[in-house]
Amino acid sequence: MKYSIIGLFSLLLITCSYAQEKEFTLSGVITDVDGKTLPNVSIVIATIGHSSKSDYTGKFSIAGLPRGKHVVALSHVGYIPETRTITMENTPTDLGTIVLRKTNYAIKQVDVLGDIYATTPTGGLNKELVDQQYIHRHLGGSLMQTLSRLPGISNIGIGSGQSKPLIRGLGFNRVVVVEKGIKHEGQQWGADHGLEIDQFATGNIEVIKGAASFLYGSDAIGGVIDIKPEPLSEKESLSGSLNLIGKSNNSLYGLSANLQGRTGRWIYGGRVSYQRYGDYGVPTDTVHVYDYPVLLHKQKARNTAGKERNFHVNGGYATENFQSVFYFSNNSAQSGFFANAHGLEPRRVDTELHDASSRDMQMPYQRVNHLKVINRSSLKIGFHRIEMEAGFQHNFRQEYSPYVNHGYMPPVYPDSMKMPSNLEREYDKRIYSLNLRDRFSVGKHTFIAGINGEYQHNQIDGWSFLIPGFNQRSAGAFLYDRYRLSEKVSLHGALRYDYSHIETVRYMDWFPSVVSEENGVTETAYLVRANDLQRTFNSLVWSLGTTYDEGDFSIKANVGKSFRVPIAKELAANGVNYHYFSYERGDPALSPEQSYQFDAGLRYSKEKLCVELNPFYNYFTNYIYLNPTPRHDHFYGAGNQIFEYTQSRVLRYGGEIKIGYRFSEVWSAELLAEYVKAEQLSGSKKGYPLPFSPPASFLANMSWQPNRGFLKDSYFSVDLRLAAAQNAIVPPEKKTPGYKLVNVQAGHSLMIYGRPIQINLQVQNFFNTRYLNHTSFYRLIEMPEAGRNVVLSLSLPLNFKNKQMI
Repeated sequence: MKYSIIGLFSLLLITCSYAQEKEFTLSGVITDVDGKTLPNVSIVIATIGHSSKSDYTGKFSIAGLPRGKHVVALSHVGYIPETRTITMENTPTDLGTIVLRKTNYAIKQVDVLGDIYATTPTGGLNKELVDQQYIHRHLGGSLMQTLSRLPGISNIGIGSGQSKPLIRGLGFNRVVVVEKGIKHEGQQWGADHGLEIDQFATGNIEVIKGAASFLYGSDAIGGVIDIKPEPLSEKESLSGSLNLIGKSNNSLYGLSANLQGRTGRWIYGGRVSYQRYGDYGVPTDTVHVYDYPVLLHKQKARNTAGKERNFHVNGGYATENFQSVFYFSNNSAQSGFFANAHGLEPRRVDTELHDASSRDMQMPYQRVNHLKVINRSSLKIGFHRIEMEAGFQHNFRQEYSPYVNHGYMPPVYPDSMKMPSNLEREYDKRIYSLNLRDRFSVGKHTFIAGINGEYQHNQIDGWSFLIPGFNQRSAGAFLYDRYRLSEKVSLHGALRYDYSHIETVRYMDWFPSVVSEENGVTETAYLVRANDLQRTFNSLVWSLGTTYDEGDFSIKANVGKSFRVPIAKELAANGVNYHYFSYERGDPALSPEQSYQFDAGLRYSKEKLCVELNPFYNYFTNYIYLNPTPRHDHFYGAGNQIFEYTQSRVLRYGGEIKIGYRFSEVWSAELLAEYVKAEQLSGSKKGYPLPFSPPASFLANMSWQPNRGFLKDSYFSVDLRLAAAQNAIVPPEKKTPGYKLVNVQAGHSLMIYGRPIQINLQVQNFFNTRYLNHTSFYRLIEMPEAGRNVVLSLSLPLNFKNKQMI
């Protein structure tokens, strides 16, 4: 796999053409309907990856464009995107004044197929598009907490600084996260393992709601979070930004600074991000860890402090027909686990030690380091555009906790052990990935043909065991076709074949256990927790869809089959999960999940009103889930209940509604609603829903954006979220009452020394409401979500030419 990646990249470099061509300049000015100039509008030359932004006077100028036809895409938060096709010939092109119209935040979906940073052709699936301005307005403690405002999107919160995605109630290894074209691989099977992504270092984000296995393979059975890289800089430019952030609830402070530029055809850039935060506050004095009351010091979740350090570098080469960019990133984080909810003895917590400071990180805590090296290359040959992503990832996670013996473990940790006595668990994962695609058009058909390959190697260490080490190889091939039946109707079809092989590694206890006692004779043995296991899986999946666009009205629909390969934890787990006080066992005979789904979307947009309805229906023939049994373990824990992985038929349905209305050029409103219903149709839990099923929720927003006077570059927005009670649960889940929550956002752009400084202010949980999030990691111990939180962020863009810096 490693040599294939190097070989294919070398082939692209050898075959690229360095022909010199005359280059031209594109310019213009952008305003709204009232003639007010719009700064910071994103301008992307989609055909070659150039990008720029309008200055504070609304003007832009992009140099270095080659002769020929180009697609220009303009976008700005709160305005309807514009797409124009231009032809560069013998003179510079001035587009004059471009007028953008305000929108209701319900943006019509557009698929762009012609550039290296193209949007994903999802056919009839539903998709949300998010840009950096949206992220800054709704900045949460992590990327997924920021995106959870979108309908159908929620998260499993792990304290205040980490979370993992849920799409329509599905998460873990059922949601694929893609960064710069490469599938992000960590230890995503664990509820306590957050997503190692720097939200300051993202470009636009596409959230695909619904099974997308036909493009992304296994694990995309629930949806996809596709994080695009930032667009390439224009020629002979040097730009950057400085972002500062502070939060009141957990005393967070952080910064992120980047610099990127382009000299001729050479591209370069870098970013550094840092965050440090303390224990987060909750509006309660007491939580209950399985009926044991735990008092909180100053209403703080003790030992939930943390810090993040992220580093990014990129560099590459770009011409009209060839682009190749390398991305290097290293994200590292250290965060504490709530001290009273980790391990088997929540009473044995030194509260005096933990409560002495709200910013220290005592045991239990975790350290995570995620390194990525990615190359994205694109070569245009005739009407073909060949694209490649090659990547290497190293995810290294350590969980530290004081040694506590249980079952037949030695009362004192032996000095002869090589691993430290406080290293509870360690996961060392290396991943090699390769994607290769060809985009081309024949008549009314637009095709994408591709292959994918991945190799994973995961080693374990530590005195505690839950899952074995494993090696996994996977490969897939797909063909996607969009056929334009008419100007209004398009048909979409896809076919994909996947192969996967997994090998788990034998694991034996490092201590002997008593296996029999007869006639005063005690027999002991080193128990085997996991045997060598080899499983091979393959699957053929398909997708059919259609889209219809008639002016103000559009409709789309998609049917298909998806699959997911069982992971090592589901096949071979055999140990205590110290976060859930449970004993978990895998089933080596599990078969791959098979899913059949139907997705639809209806959209109507007329002047001031925009309405979207996105229903879905999903049927699993053999959904994999963790089933509680009446048995208890006595070898490794304090009589923990045994949970076993099993399979059953599952039916899921629901949808999202978005309604936007603009009362005037200043006032607008938005209504978002989501609903998911899941039911097990077979097995011992027949009639029960699925775990982590989010309740129905409704969000009402009112926004004010003045367009005159001192406040013309300001906004003020209020969100009211209503969440229904979640009484449909699967033990050991608990019922969750409904709640009302108010969040406030405001912002203003100031001009200082001719440069705009964007100030964004949020007040999350404005009324300091005590409420429980059903999908939260700490929901089982009745830990409420964070109390009132004032979030202040400053963004300073830096734009200047290279010559001015010399």
